[in-house]
Amino acid sequence: MTHTPRKTILITGCSSGIGHDAARGLKAQGWRVFASARKAEDVTQLAEAGFEALRLDYADQPSIEAAVAEVLKRCDGALDAVFNNGAYAIPGPVEDISRVAMRAQFETNFLGPHALTRAVLPAMRRRGTGRIVNCSSVLGLVAAPWRGPYNASKFALEGLTDTLRVELEGSGIHAILIEPGPIRTDFRKNAIAAFEKWVDWEASERVEEYRNGLLDKLYKRGPGSEKADRFELGPEAVTAKLIRALEDPRPRARYMVTTPTYAAAAMRRLLPARMIDRLVRNA
Repeated sequence: MTHTPRKTILITGCSSGIGHDAARGLKAQGWRVFASARKAEDVTQLAEAGFEALRLDYADQPSIEAAVAEVLKRCDGALDAVFNNGAYAIPGPVEDISRVAMRAQFETNFLGPHALTRAVLPAMRRRGTGRIVNCSSVLGLVAAPWRGPYNASKFALEGLTDTLRVELEGSGIHAILIEPGPIRTDFRKNAIAAFEKWVDWEASERVEEYRNGLLDKLYKRGPGSEKADRFELGPEAVTAKLIRALEDPRPRARYMVTTPTYAAAAMRRLLPARMIDRLVRNA
């Protein structure tokens, strides 16, 4: 009897949230999962949980090259898919985001996925098959205030993936976007840490706006709070769409997750920019 080899996937950002759930869900589906994380202690925890774990930091090019080399070695070059999931947000008004902070945001959310994609494409081309799945966001469709660096990085990722999809036509390799809305993860906790690192709000021209609402939006809205998003779903909702993106014979260009993402896509198609501005300003 012929043995069918397991499909293989490399997933980034597996320490928690979407990446961790995706790794667990795909492993349960029979995939061979290479789960990566940025911090050594998270890699250790993933290995202890039974994953083939590797360190991969989007802001560290040598770590990307080393992780890809190790994955290709272990699977004899037969890597079927990559899920570019790792990302974080630096919240705050654009005028309070330094060039260095913006560069740091793009290193992780855009340049890292681009570098990882470039690293795996030669092996996929040799086999004539593969899927590059990039985790975008509802904020890659409609920009929300106070989230400029994240908005910009996800708009850039959308453009990169659309370009890849066209350029890879006929190669057997598919470039696909997943666009989640609000998902229950540590995303807000990580955003608070980034805000405290990069934004000197007390020196801002908008210091009174911070005191009168912006800090409340950041610190008091999230899972378990009275202001938590009523449309929020668990990370398993993203995993379900990821499985479809990986296994659909003819994958879609985009797989949306949560009601706000579908609403944002409709807004872009149907409403003038000024009306969208008013809606997101009051959200």
